[in-house]
Formats: sequence, C-alpha cells, structure tokens
Amino acid sequence: MNPKVSFVIPCYKLAHLLPDCVHSILAQTYRDFEVLIMDDCSPDDTPEVAKSFQDPRVKHIRNEPNLGHIRNFNKGISLAAGKYVWLISADDLLRVPYVLERYVKVMEQHPGVAYAFCPAAGLYGDQERRMLPYSVYGRSDAIVAGRRFVRDILSRNFVVAPSVMVRKTCYDKVGLFPLDMPYASDWYMWCLLPLYYDVAYFAEPMVSYRQHDESITNALMSAKVRLCIEDDLAVLWRVKQKAEEAGQSAIAKRCRNEIADEYARHITGKKYVKVAGGSMSLAEAESSLHRHAGSAAEEQWIRARMYMFVGEVHFRQQDFRRALEFYRRGLREDPWMIKVWIKRFLLHTGTLGFRVRQHVFALRQAASGESGTAETGHTP
Repeated sequence: MNPKVSFVIPCYKLAHLLPDCVHSILAQTYRDFEVLIMDDCSPDDTPEVAKSFQDPRVKHIRNEPNLGHIRNFNKGISLAAGKYVWLISADDLLRVPYVLERYVKVMEQHPGVAYAFCPAAGLYGDQERRMLPYSVYGRSDAIVAGRRFVRDILSRNFVVAPSVMVRKTCYDKVGLFPLDMPYASDWYMWCLLPLYYDVAYFAEPMVSYRQHDESITNALMSAKVRLCIEDDLAVLWRVKQKAEEAGQSAIAKRCRNEIADEYARHITGKKYVKVAGGSMSLAEAESSLHRHAGSAAEEQWIRARMYMFVGEVHFRQQDFRRALEFYRRGLREDPWMIKVWIKRFLLHTGTLGFRVRQHVFALRQAASGESGTAETGHTP
C-alpha cells in the first residue's frame, strides 16, 4: 500500500546535515510517509549516512552521474509514491513534530488545495535565530482562493520551498520544475499552481530554513547573478502566458504590471544584488522587453509603466529631476496614466507636493501593515 506522503530530500555535499533533516521527519506524529534521499552523485559520505537510518521508510536513491539540482528534484517527485509530495533540502528541517499532521488534515479536507505552506525560522549553524520576515504571508491560518493568491505572490516570492507540501496530482496537471529556470523554478511553480487551485497557509513557522554559503541559492547568486535576474523576469513572462492560455485576463494584466516593476527594480539596483554587474542597464531592459513582448501594444504598455516605476524609485530617493524625467517618458508612451500626471504636477509644486506624497505613501504602508493578506481566506 502506498504511503500518504513522500518526502523528497535532494542531497549534494550535505551529508553532515542530512541526519538533522531526516530525524526531524521521523519525529513526526503523522507516520504514514516515505523518505526518498536523492543523492545527486555526492562526493562525500552521503551513501553511508543515508544507509545508517534504521527505518524501512527511508530509501536511498543515488544518481550516476550528477543530474543537477532541478533534474534531481524532478526525479524525486516522479519516484514519489505518496498522494502528497514534500520537497525539502538536506540542509533544512521540520521544527515541530505536528506539522505533517496539520498539513495532511487540511489537504484531505480541501481537495481543491494544491499545496500547503508556512513561514520559516532562520537557521544559522546550529542556532535558530528568528522567523524570516519575508516568509510571512499573514497573521492567521487560511485557505486562500487561487486567483487571489497568485496576484499576491507575483509581487514577491514569500513561499520558502522547504515549507511546501504539494498534492502530486497537481504536479501531474501543470508539470514539474522547469529546467531552464535554475534560480527561480520554485517561485514559478508557486505562481503556476494557484492559476488552477487554492492554497493553504499556516501562520505558525513550522520549518527551519538553513542559511549558509553552501546553499544552492547563495551559490547561484554569487556566481550567476545575471542568470538570477533573467529567471526573475522569465517567471513573470511565463506566468502571463499561462494566465492568457487559461483565460485569466485580470491575472495576465497583473503580470504585465509586475513585469514593468521588475524591470524597474533591476534598472535601479535590486536589493538582493550585492555583486558588481548585478544590475540591468536601461538599454538591456528595453532589449529584453522587446524580445519578450507579445505585441507592439503590449511592449508600449509595459514600457510606460516601467518608466513610471523607475520614476517612483528616483522620487523616493529625492532625486526629483530624474523622477520627473522618467514620468515624462512614461507619459509619452501612455498619456492616459492619470496618476502619473498627478505625480508630475505635485513634483512641480516643490516641498508641498513632496509632503503630500510622503503622507499618502505612509498611509498606504500603515494600511498594508494592518491587514494580514491571508486573512481574506477562510480558516482551515
């Protein structure tokens, strides 16, 4: 009889951390699961460590040769016998023994839910420090309607991969992780699934996400920053296409707006980029936009808002001359952006206009902080 849940643990050069991960799974109060250790031809003692667990539910699968992390993810999911699949790296762990029980209960009660997730606590060495703020979606548990959820996650990826358990039939419907997005394939998947299904959110941080120099994310961001930038953009372009194919025009429009914002962030220097050459020039952004846009009209629409968002960044930096320049550029592309006309007018009024905009921005920030996003759903 097949297990209810399959834990898939990709492992490469992480044999020293593998026991903590596996033991956190074996300690779960819900017992109907298997553990697949996906050893990606690791040069360390992963085989010996994997065989040391005295539990028949733990299985060691070794790749010969090395497949790379995305292919290894996908192979593990394909081999999983469970109704639900939990992909968790060997350097991460479950921090409470009841998380699997809670996840399974909600997923069984709500067959329209594609995946469940929760915030994560940061793990540095052997020390757990605090909950990762970017992983918090709301203050209470909720079942979130898919279309609402995808609109939220398009703005930023707040889903920490080791916190996610997915219904396997959903992978069967939408496909596995794309091989051409080595950095952002998980963000793409968390955006894609809610186009067709709902999502379950638990507000308690029930996983620990280890942060160290050997992690895949750090390795990619250090060595291939340009690839990370291209992946960020590719996610939004591809989700837009999928939304159009699914007839979800409102989400496709939201994607176009987020694409404009993403270009603007890279042009002005995205926060996570910490190495030289990590930013994108205006000319590079224009070229990328031209290559990806589905039509001249779409290109012009996105370009107008890209200029507007760049102007917003310069405004927040109090570089009013550059802000005005990009507002003008945006209005040349789309003169019907009424809000930009208002912002341009306020810029011309000097200090008063600046204070008005700062006050409005503060009110919006306060309103955003007071309303937990996930609370619009219903409690599991």
